[in-house]
Amino acid sequence: MRYSIYIGLVCFVFVSCSDYQKIVKSDDYQAKFKSANEFFDDAKYNKAIVLFEQIYQNSPKTDQGQVSYYRLAKSYYNLKDYYMAGYYFNSFIQRYPYSDKVEESLFMVAMCSVKNSPEFHLDQDETNVAINNIQQFVNEYPNSILVDSCNKIIDNLRFKIELKEFETVKLYSKTESFKAAVAASQLFLDHYPRSKSLEEAWAILIKNSFYLAKNSISNKKTERFEQTIERYRNFASLFPDSDYVKSLGFVVEESEKGLNVLTKRKSEQ
Repeated sequence: MRYSIYIGLVCFVFVSCSDYQKIVKSDDYQAKFKSANEFFDDAKYNKAIVLFEQIYQNSPKTDQGQVSYYRLAKSYYNLKDYYMAGYYFNSFIQRYPYSDKVEESLFMVAMCSVKNSPEFHLDQDETNVAINNIQQFVNEYPNSILVDSCNKIIDNLRFKIELKEFETVKLYSKTESFKAAVAASQLFLDHYPRSKSLEEAWAILIKNSFYLAKNSISNKKTERFEQTIERYRNFASLFPDSDYVKSLGFVVEESEKGLNVLTKRKSEQ
């Protein structure tokens, strides 16, 4: 019984493949188009792609050619090949600029970029591309029902970049790269004044500012100790109830001691 079932399945697959190859090699483009759409509807996208490509190449200026090209893009998207899908959606816009699918295609170009955006700890060049593509769609179709969704997507993408930049700040601090940590944390504060990580970024800035001053050459110590004290006081003014205000209080005391030592040395010279 098992053997018979196995043989039956093999025969079915063989016949199915044989029928598909006949369609691929056929010159009957109406049959190709019918089969391609059936494959597409059945989520057999690899088979559909082959046939849609043939139909488009045979008659690119017909309605069937236009539908085939659009469904080529959709097939690649459904296969999660977002680079190829993005290429075809973008190319569709160029080839069929008056199609009623142009708005959707431009949105799909943007969505392909979003899908290609990596995890926050990786390089975020693709994320910047995605933001630009989403913004382009919003600019082109400001009255689209998709605009609200686009704005939410942009917010999520920007948050991913924010996380990446804050991870960089923390990494510099962890590795005691004081100068780099000060510069990176200051940039972070400038770029993300409403970040949920704002207090921690300030704390990293102040701590590394202090250690940078402490480990500086003599002629830079005074300026850097003064900067540290000013940064701490600004932070305490902005976040008087923060736990960091108390835990970082030592930097003012130590910085003032450092300034006193420097002043005393200068007076003795």
